[in-house]
Amino acid sequence: MAGFAEMDVDTIWHNGEYVDWEDATTHVLTHGLHYGTGVFEGVRAYDTEEGTALFRWEEHLDRFYESTKPYDMEIPYSREELTEATMEVIRRNDLESAYVRPIAYYGYHSLGVSPGDCPTDVAVAAWPWGAYLGEDALENGIKAMVSSWRKHSSSQIPTNAKTTGLYVNSLLAGEEARRNGYKEAIVLNKEGNVAEGPGENIFLVRDGELFTPGLSESILDGITRNTVIELARERGYTVHDNVSISRGELNTADELFFTGSAAEVTPIRQVDNVEIGNGSRGPVTEELQTAFFDLVERRTDDHEEWFTYV
Repeated sequence: MAGFAEMDVDTIWHNGEYVDWEDATTHVLTHGLHYGTGVFEGVRAYDTEEGTALFRWEEHLDRFYESTKPYDMEIPYSREELTEATMEVIRRNDLESAYVRPIAYYGYHSLGVSPGDCPTDVAVAAWPWGAYLGEDALENGIKAMVSSWRKHSSSQIPTNAKTTGLYVNSLLAGEEARRNGYKEAIVLNKEGNVAEGPGENIFLVRDGELFTPGLSESILDGITRNTVIELARERGYTVHDNVSISRGELNTADELFFTGSAAEVTPIRQVDNVEIGNGSRGPVTEELQTAFFDLVERRTDDHEEWFTYV
């Protein structure tokens, strides 16, 4: 993961203006800093054979605006304004590929728990970012552990809104895994069934069919998840996308893999001390991973509607 010193970018769009990276600041008494009242997206722009392209930008924008609804937050910019701002940030930073971070949060005005008259601040940043879990992980897979931290229920906090404060749960699970020598965590929901990773959805392969937890299992409705479901079905796979997966089923899976805008399609070769399948990237994972990268790098003409060219 790139640190700020390695990002080598100059410009961020902040509240309608293009500002220097070091000037994109906010007050220490900002509501969102104290209470986690922000929503965000993580979007990939790929260096394709037809130029730089945002992948499934419209779907990310849909989720961005929808995530504000439980918090009664209104983004004071149109979809068109955010799209142009994002494209211009990529252009000004001379990026051929990028990770793009739109964020909206309650800003500085008062510090009661109720945001009251706090403004909604909005920013878009973009920077170079390689494979989230490491280049080696894409080919050889990662070791994951089942976290002792549970995913909150959607009856407690809306799990289908991509909210800044909720990622404290992700941080706790992920850091626990890394302290114990694993690359990433797998988080169970309050019922003890498999939910997702800290920043990824999860797929299980068994007897040539794919299984992934449904939305009622306290997961985020991942855009890469939906992409892989469609790619798999186009290739003739049966995909069960509304299931409950017990913890024990992880151990007996033929294959496991994570999906996410950052993680893309990452195989899981081990869970806790149990080797998954033959302990390497499985054939179904490899086929879908190849299909995914062929798609996003535009080595195929399929799904042109999923791309917004910069």
